[in-house]
Amino acid sequence: MNIILKNGSGEIEEKKSRFICHIFKIKSEEEAEEYITAVKKKYWDARHNCYAYVTGDKGQIQRFSDDGEPQGTAGKPMLDILNSYGLTDCLLVVTRYFGGVLLGTGGLIRAYQAAAKEGIKNSDVAQVCDGITAVITTDYNAYGKLQYICNDNNVDIIDTDFGANVTIKLAAEMSVCDTFEKKLMDTFAGNVALNDKENVKFCRNMAGNIIFL
Repeated sequence: MNIILKNGSGEIEEKKSRFICHIFKIKSEEEAEEYITAVKKKYWDARHNCYAYVTGDKGQIQRFSDDGEPQGTAGKPMLDILNSYGLTDCLLVVTRYFGGVLLGTGGLIRAYQAAAKEGIKNSDVAQVCDGITAVITTDYNAYGKLQYICNDNNVDIIDTDFGANVTIKLAAEMSVCDTFEKKLMDTFAGNVALNDKENVKFCRNMAGNIIFL
């Protein structure tokens, strides 16, 4: 499952028709409808403001509209693009200014999908991961080795407190947890363990930094 980290936009032209795509992060149908209303207000003079969105905790809510275009030529093709990218909590709105040349069914589908892809290209797409956060407390002698094990197992150290001992908070994808814990056990003979474990969902931005959801 993927999400976008920021809203974006893009535009294409096809046989003098302008297709302006806006892509929004959403958390509910109500938020999607608010964005749709705002776009329609902004582009009040456009012939069509078509949309598609996916939301829900499992992406189970999916809606689309052709907004006056021939049935099946705008909203559904845009929804297909969202699904092909595995996107959820995401809204696409494509505004069309008619250029005077009819595009036909196939031409409309291609144009709306191309506009949708252009909008997605200009937003940050990130994969949502299931994972954990946990806390490890160790002495200073073991700290360097612990850092190495974290880096070697794609585990992120997100906070470090240097007191009488070193306490680190880490985040790890669920897929590496078993291997990581086994490595800790083998290296430190059971003297270093994961405490205060919590299940979380997170993704990474373009810089590779973790964003908790």
